[in-house]
Amino acid sequence: MSGSCYSNRVAYFDCFSGISGDMTLGALLDCGLEISRLQQMLSGLALPGYRLEASRVSRYGLAGTDLRVIPEGVSSEQRHLPEIKELIRQSTLPDPVKEKSSAVFDNLAAAEATVHGVPIEDVHFHEVGAVDAIVDIVGSVAAIYLLGIGQIYCSPLPVGGGTVNSAHGLLPLPAPAVLELLQRRRVPVYGRETRHELVTPTGAALVTTLATAFGPPPSLTLEAVGYGSGKLDPGYANYLRIIIGNGTPSSAYNQEPLRTIEANIDDLNPEIFGYLMERLFTGGAWDVYYTPVQMKKNRPAVKLTVLTPPQYLNQLVEIVFQETSTMGLRVLEAQKYTRPRRVVTVTTEWGPVRVKLAPDEADEGPQHYAVEYEDCARIARRTGIPLKEIYRRVERLFTRQQCQASSAPPEE
Repeated sequence: MSGSCYSNRVAYFDCFSGISGDMTLGALLDCGLEISRLQQMLSGLALPGYRLEASRVSRYGLAGTDLRVIPEGVSSEQRHLPEIKELIRQSTLPDPVKEKSSAVFDNLAAAEATVHGVPIEDVHFHEVGAVDAIVDIVGSVAAIYLLGIGQIYCSPLPVGGGTVNSAHGLLPLPAPAVLELLQRRRVPVYGRETRHELVTPTGAALVTTLATAFGPPPSLTLEAVGYGSGKLDPGYANYLRIIIGNGTPSSAYNQEPLRTIEANIDDLNPEIFGYLMERLFTGGAWDVYYTPVQMKKNRPAVKLTVLTPPQYLNQLVEIVFQETSTMGLRVLEAQKYTRPRRVVTVTTEWGPVRVKLAPDEADEGPQHYAVEYEDCARIARRTGIPLKEIYRRVERLFTRQQCQASSAPPEE
C-alpha cells in the first residue's frame, strides 16, 4: 500500500511493556512493511553512517521483529534542534513526513528545555541527537506514512522506577523529559514493579506528538498486528504491539489535541496588541485573534484567544503574562478536526506557489483547495501586481493542472 494522507487506516499502540523508538519501528515493520521500502524513503535524508538490520526474534514464546540501527564508522554527535530540523527540511522526504518528524523533535526539545531550565534554542540533544535516534523518529513517521495510517491511538503507559545513565549523569526513572512530555498531554500512566526504563524520551515524544487520544482501542476492522522487540529482558515478553485496522468514518478526518488560551484585557495600550500577536505566533501558536467584549461595570475590553498544540502551551502562557497586563487567564482543552490534505505545487511565471488540497471524501463534489497566502504575498510584493490578481492567476493555473492530471492516461 502506498503512503497516503487520506487513508482511513487506524493504528492502536498497545504499550503493555512501554515504548521506545526502535520498538515502534520494529512493530511497524512487523505489521508487514518491507524494510526495503523504508530504506528507500530514508535515503532521502542526508544522514550517513548507519544501516538498518531487522530480524525475527522470539521472546518468552512470542515472535516479533527486532530492529537495530547499526553505526558504520561515524561516532554519535551532539546536535541542536535547528540542525536536526534543517536536515529534515533539506531532505526529499514527503511533506507529511517532514512536518510530523519536525513536530516530534519540537515536542521533545520543549520538554528538555523545561526540565533543564533553559530556553528551547539552547537545548543540546545528546542521545536524541545521535544517528540512531534520528533514524528511529524519522523512520517511525515514514513507516506510518508508508503503511497508510491516518490516525493513531495509544494505550495508557506503564512506568517503572530506578535510575538511568544519561549524558547529564544519573537520572531517576521515568526520565524527567518523559514525565514532562506525558504531563503536557495528560497521558494516563500506571506503575510496574520493575527497575527498567519502559518509556524512553524518543518513544514518549512519538506518541505524545502523533497520538490522537490515550485509552482503550477505537472501533476498527483488524488488518494487521505487529510486535516490536525491546532490547531489555525484564523477565517477560518485552514488546510494543501495534494493531492496524480500518477505522470508523469519523477517522477520515485528522484529529489533534488543542489548547485554547483566553484572557479579557481592559487596560492595555492598543499598540502592544500587534507585537503580542507577533510573539505568540513565533512561540508556536496556531492562531491568535482579538474580540471586542463588554465586561462588568460596562467596561469595553479585548478578549484574547490563542489556539495552540499542547507542547507550546506553557511558553505561550508565559508570553501572555510577560506582554500583557492581565492578572489571570483561562486554558481550555479541545480537539481539532481537519480535512486530510496534501500540498501540491503550481508552477507560475513568478516561481512555484503551494496549494493545499483536500479531496471530497464521498467523491461527489469538487476538491477543496486553498492557495498559500505567503507565496502569493511574496510575489505581489516583488512584482507590484495586486494580491487578488495573483490569487486569480494561480487558481486558473491550478484548475488547468488538475484537469490535465485527471484526463491523463493511467500509468502502466
